[in-house]
Amino acid sequence: MLVWGFFLLLIFILLALDLGVFHKKNQVVTVKESLAWTAVWITIALLFGGVIYYIYAVNLMGINHHQTAPWNALIDFYTGYLIEESLSLDNIFVMALIFAFFKIEGQYQHNILFWGIIGAVFFRMVMIVLGTAFVEAFEWATYIFGGILVFSAFKMIKGSEDDENFKENLGVRLLEKIYPIDWKDRSGKYFLRQNGKRVATGLFAALVVIEFSDILFAVDSIPAIFSITTDPFIVFTSNIFAILGLRSLYFFLAGMLDKFEYMKYSLVGVLMFVGVKMLIVHYFEIPALISLGIIVFFLAVGVVFSMLHKDSPSQS
Repeated sequence: MLVWGFFLLLIFILLALDLGVFHKKNQVVTVKESLAWTAVWITIALLFGGVIYYIYAVNLMGINHHQTAPWNALIDFYTGYLIEESLSLDNIFVMALIFAFFKIEGQYQHNILFWGIIGAVFFRMVMIVLGTAFVEAFEWATYIFGGILVFSAFKMIKGSEDDENFKENLGVRLLEKIYPIDWKDRSGKYFLRQNGKRVATGLFAALVVIEFSDILFAVDSIPAIFSITTDPFIVFTSNIFAILGLRSLYFFLAGMLDKFEYMKYSLVGVLMFVGVKMLIVHYFEIPALISLGIIVFFLAVGVVFSMLHKDSPSQS
């Protein structure tokens, strides 16, 4: 448990530096700044892969319960990180819709996403611990998770949140039972006091919707990582490092998602692959390195087709 404690401490130090030092003021995050921070978070995640290799090589504080070879632990971490990072593209699209729906100004979006990440760390830790226990207790659990992923792939093909009324979100409806919501306030505060009563703002409502949306996305992403490994520490660390960089990635990609229209089909391919991988795991196990290569292939195809389609004369 000490290793988990040190990791959580590291995460909260990084988050405190992010909000308390580098982003103290509410301001619009530029594309150049978001690209720089995306590079920083990716670099930190890649370096942490070396830490994973070391602690599994020496079995630091007995963390390596599954007796995983350090090289395999490293590959599992990077594969899980790549899966979560790629699936977050759909999450970014929904975030953009939420901010547009609630008319959240650019200077407040980073703060909302910061607190959204804090909540995501807690909820995902709970879901990963419960999911790991479920997988280890019941052999057929892999079929459940595999089925969820295959279903999610088909749902991604036909589903769209473009016309969704986020005021009808379960989180908002629960919030309204506790606090009245001032939808017109543009002060940038989460709560106000009006006529002696505490009132929530549209800013806080947007945060609640983003938090609930992340929980729903975790239903896809966490089972996807379980297709790679059931080691809870690798699942948790790869998942958390991916969402740590989600805010910066959002500001970099939010305005360009329409230019990568084929990435949606890449994500469908990733979900379908990891879903099938879980469904057949008791009959045929796909090596981690091959899984990583297949996922990279799907993502690369999506990028290439999107770029070719964008440059097509018929689109000019």
